[in-house]
Amino acid sequence: MLQISNQISILGNELEVHAIRAQGAGGQNINKVSSAIHLRFDINASSLPAVYKEKLLALNDRRISKEGIIVIKAQQYRTQEKNKEEALDRLQALIQSVAITHKKRKTSKPTKGSKLRRLDSKTKQGKLKALRRCINFY
Repeated sequence: MLQISNQISILGNELEVHAIRAQGAGGQNINKVSSAIHLRFDINASSLPAVYKEKLLALNDRRISKEGIIVIKAQQYRTQEKNKEEALDRLQALIQSVAITHKKRKTSKPTKGSKLRRLDSKTKQGKLKALRRCINFY
């Protein structure tokens, strides 16, 4: 069972975990041991609330397929157990990132003091530029 929040958790039968051989260099051991983990999680068939499902499906993430399946491959560690923990942590972080709701920004108006300071600096700059002009003697 994967705990997302206090009220929400994912049961183990909703996760599909396969051990595969890791890619890349690794010597003789890499050809014999399946230490990498391939985790698959179907968003539509899960017990997550509808809000979470909608936000996950709306995400623009390469780990989420068009069919709504999250595929995570973990092969950083040498042991299968650590790679499984890493894959579950990544899945948990992905789902928790969707749970955070951001506040809408309220547009604010400039204060009266800031308006006066801006206008004062503009007149000061204008006077400075006026001093740079040529003086006409008639």
